Amino acid sequence: MKKLFAALTAAMLVLPGALFADEFQVAVAANFTNPAKDIAAEFEKETGHKALLSFGSTGNFYSQIKNGAPFALLLAADAKTPARLDEEGETKPGSRFTYAQGALALWSATEGLVDDKGEVLKGDFNFLSVADPKLAPYGAAAYELLEAWSLVKPLEGKIVTGNNIGQAFQFAESGQAELGLIAWSQVCREGKLSHGSVWLVPAALYSPIMQDAVILKAGDGDANVQAFADYVKNSPKARDIIKAYGYTLP
Repeated sequence: MKKLFAALTAAMLVLPGALFADEFQVAVAANFTNPAKDIAAEFEKETGHKALLSFGSTGNFYSQIKNGAPFALLLAADAKTPARLDEEGETKPGSRFTYAQGALALWSATEGLVDDKGEVLKGDFNFLSVADPKLAPYGAAAYELLEAWSLVKPLEGKIVTGNNIGQAFQFAESGQAELGLIAWSQVCREGKLSHGSVWLVPAALYSPIMQDAVILKAGDGDANVQAFADYVKNSPKARDIIKAYGYTLP
């Protein structure tokens, strides 16, 4: 009986580690929510390993990582944040890579409201949703457009700010804001608009949105994390998914 008890106790001590050995945490920029879910599902199907995805703004993820959040991998909405984490010694050296280039879009849930030149931004509407430019690269790109068109001050009372691009999209999708400056990927399916009306903002009106990934200290040495990073970067399935949501591949 004593031997049985000892064996069960040993098994209980080992079991929790075994249960979670094939899981790892990934911080994902909100604009990449849908493709990340699809990629993680394909990766799990092929390998049996599970990426636990958390979605939010790149700026908030930076703060969380600096405060010890146990993310193994960051899929950022910019190149600057992963580079900064690299410089500060928070990453696996040499693991950073560009996984996608994003596009900014002016979108409305109402069909026909957004014209093909974005002139509606200069017209009569109540609210425009935008992600926080201090935290979200798509928010910063949105303000570059507004500044280029001298609309920051005229629209001051009409801008509704989301904590991240996901919240900015929710404001526009729910109708709380008639218009939203969002990520094209949020309404793009198989390269086409899924619903509503859209204007793809010309790339010349904002800085390129190069989205980088990097393995963090918590993931350094974990073969499953490296395998997932390689899958995002090189797998034909992952690359097809990324393209289907309107991103340009590096």
